[in-house]
Amino acid sequence: MVSARRKKDRLVLDTSIFVNPDVRNDFGSSPSEAMNNFLLMAEQIPSLEFYMPSSVFDELLNFVDKRRIPGALLAVLHRKSPSKHELTTPAFFLYELIEDMRQRINKGLRVAEAAVKSAGKVDEREIIQGMRKSYREALREGILDSREDVDLILLAKELDAVLVTVDQGAVKWAEKLGIRWLLPEKFKEYLQSFIDKA
Repeated sequence: MVSARRKKDRLVLDTSIFVNPDVRNDFGSSPSEAMNNFLLMAEQIPSLEFYMPSSVFDELLNFVDKRRIPGALLAVLHRKSPSKHELTTPAFFLYELIEDMRQRINKGLRVAEAAVKSAGKVDEREIIQGMRKSYREALREGILDSREDVDLILLAKELDAVLVTVDQGAVKWAEKLGIRWLLPEKFKEYLQSFIDKA
């Protein structure tokens, strides 16, 4: 009889784990040091598999010094793109995405209207800075706003993996699709718990 026990748990990692200072500092003071220290920990945990979509890995390479990352340790971090042609997503995903975009576009219009109404009353530079900040909040926070974000979600769904990201948009959509996720601030403690059990 074949055991029903799961082989290894999988985690899909985002660039933000190594770049965002709020989380990165748990592993190191720079993205290169953070990635290197993560890889040293991950190598000690054979019960976990770590994945990163190729698009996200390429993004990460813009922040790390490739010369400081040992090649042997990169074998621990599997680079894999989601199977975009084989995956299916529920229709509600598309409906929710369209509705969310419509609401955000309307918020963006209101931000622009408020900026126009304040013209002549406030310094032009101040209007532009305020409009950019408000527009960014209205349109970009809490949404999948890049191909890399979509790759994270699709790969986590495909692998039935735990998503590890600081990106609140990716977490929001992970919730909608029933994808497990981990608080990024607890990521190092999570990894350490596996090492302590060994």
